[in-house]
Amino acid sequence: MSAPAQPVSLFAIYRLCFVVGLFSFGGGLSAWFHREVVQVRGWMTDEEFFSGYSLAQILPGVNSTNMSVYIGQHLRGALGSSAALLGLLTGPFVIAAAAVYHHLVALPGFPAIMAGVAAAAVGMVFRMGMTSARSSLRHIPSLAVLIATFVAIGIMQWPLLPVLLVLVPLSIAASWPRASTPEKPGDA
Repeated sequence: MSAPAQPVSLFAIYRLCFVVGLFSFGGGLSAWFHREVVQVRGWMTDEEFFSGYSLAQILPGVNSTNMSVYIGQHLRGALGSSAALLGLLTGPFVIAAAAVYHHLVALPGFPAIMAGVAAAAVGMVFRMGMTSARSSLRHIPSLAVLIATFVAIGIMQWPLLPVLLVLVPLSIAASWPRASTPEKPGDA
């Protein structure tokens, strides 16, 4: 059995590596990979896995990341190796970022920095909205949807999802390109 009958989805590779990366501490990661990839899912044979395991041991870098890249590459090529590495590192990165943020909040001036970053982000979104609105002014249906959205969400404070479920189809229908009807002879 050299490869699974169906190609393994990138999401399946990401999910497996995410779970392994999130719940693995210390050694044993390669053993967990072996169990999941060879024994449980049948994505690789023992020979294929242990060839990659040997390669992961001799390459520079962390063995677990080398192993995830090998598994992803073997299953789906470059995209698979990217999905595997991203999956392996996402969980620990989020945990580390949360721990760092927890300490940063305690620093004097950090709330002011975050308020400044938020104000800049709001300004950028506002500018983008103004640019978008300027182009909508030339198209009456787009302007009507823009005003309806602003009134419903900004003034009436209605929930976003129901408003979008109503206005998005209307906006698409209003903007959908229409085929011009050919003139009939004698209509001039």
